[in-house]
Amino acid sequence: MTDKLESLNPATGDVVGVHAVDDPASVDAAVARARHAARWWTSGTFDERRQVLDQWSGVLTRRMAQLADVVHQETGKPHGDAQLEIGLAIEHLSWAAAHAGKVLGRRRVPSGLLMANQAATVEYLPLGVIGVIGPWNYPVFTPMGSIAYALAAGNAVVFKPSELTTGVGVWLADSLSEVLPDQALLQTVVGYGETGATLCRADIDKVAFTGSTATGRKVMAACAESLTPVVIEAGGKDALLVDEDADVLAAADAAAWGAFSNAGQTCTGVERVYVHERVHDRFVEELARRARRVHAGTDADAQLGPMTLPGQVDVVRRHIDDALSRGGRAVVGGPEAVEGRFIQPTVLVDVPEDSTAVTEETFGPTVTVARVRDMDEAVRLANGTSYGLGSTVFSRSRGPELARRLRSGMTAVNGVISFVGIPSLPFGGVGDSGFGRVHGPDGLKEFTYAKAVARQRMRPLLALTTFDRTPKADASFAALVTALHGRASQLVGRPLDLR
Repeated sequence: MTDKLESLNPATGDVVGVHAVDDPASVDAAVARARHAARWWTSGTFDERRQVLDQWSGVLTRRMAQLADVVHQETGKPHGDAQLEIGLAIEHLSWAAAHAGKVLGRRRVPSGLLMANQAATVEYLPLGVIGVIGPWNYPVFTPMGSIAYALAAGNAVVFKPSELTTGVGVWLADSLSEVLPDQALLQTVVGYGETGATLCRADIDKVAFTGSTATGRKVMAACAESLTPVVIEAGGKDALLVDEDADVLAAADAAAWGAFSNAGQTCTGVERVYVHERVHDRFVEELARRARRVHAGTDADAQLGPMTLPGQVDVVRRHIDDALSRGGRAVVGGPEAVEGRFIQPTVLVDVPEDSTAVTEETFGPTVTVARVRDMDEAVRLANGTSYGLGSTVFSRSRGPELARRLRSGMTAVNGVISFVGIPSLPFGGVGDSGFGRVHGPDGLKEFTYAKAVARQRMRPLLALTTFDRTPKADASFAALVTALHGRASQLVGRPLDLR
């Protein structure tokens, strides 16, 4: 294993940081320190944890520009985009800290008539140590969706960032240590895939992974050896639907941002668009106009940076070539849009649905646009994928209805990727896009286990859980159950009126 990791600026190739790679022994040591910190952290109250996390939010806010520069150096994305993801991460951190007590704290629940002598409570207790394996495309916002919620729930975290954005991961851990210098509440371990595999096999209580579907399967396999549960946020092939009554200008603007921002390197980015035939031509015209105004580069006016992962350039090139060889047309961009590590926006039309540009995750600044007869066809095509992460609908009259019909974990109506900015909404997918949720109450509960307690308040009227139970008690129990639930059995065999 290489003992040093060089972090490179993808736009220039310059070395922006050198980090020591953690071997298995150092990963295990980090987990042991986290276990000690978790015991201390769990012993505090929700309010005490909130005070610490609010202080961390303050550090992140005051030093936002510094962190944005680290993100810019390691990913190549513009400073404004880096600042945007940091600001959203701070918003999520503050929400998690403020709402953890309400979501996870002990509360009474009904006992039911059969167990009326019992007082029932449920609360959600921290698991202990959470391993987070983060991506390079949004190296602050995405892992913080797990880190912030895991910490707010009372856990300690060991974070393995992408080898492409190691400096960001180190910076985040160091910033929390300024607030808590004596507790290893958040630690970063450095390395490549081997380090991630080591973390999966370490003495941790859960792993939260964000990355490709293929790597997610490897993470699951490694965690399965010790029955360590996982949260998987994997790839996507998100669709945008444009109905005949949609605001076409707004839809085109949203499609451009969803497809091209961050150089298309967004798991919930727009990769496919299905447009009603009555507004198709106008939509394509408006989208093309916006695509021509956006460009990738290193100049001050560039809105897009380079492809952070070198191998992704070949994927984008292959998808464009396949689309064109299968009869598709590039109304903007095309093969000439691939300029080394920089790829200019590409809009493809008339692309067959079985083209790799439609079926596989591209993760670059390209988008396919297809004409459909109606929204029924649009929904069918949008759902015709193994992925199911996010989606978008533009419709004045049918937005919520169409959103519910789309097989995806999240849908934005008359906006784009808006769900990620709402801390109270869960984030996650179905199918090959993974399972489990971060963000919102679901995200807090993801890093806990439910603790149920039944406490006897008085002696039961019917003593049932005893070998001294009498035939009379059995008869009384049967009569009580029949009285409570017997009426429903009389409906068996009768047609239900669901009007």
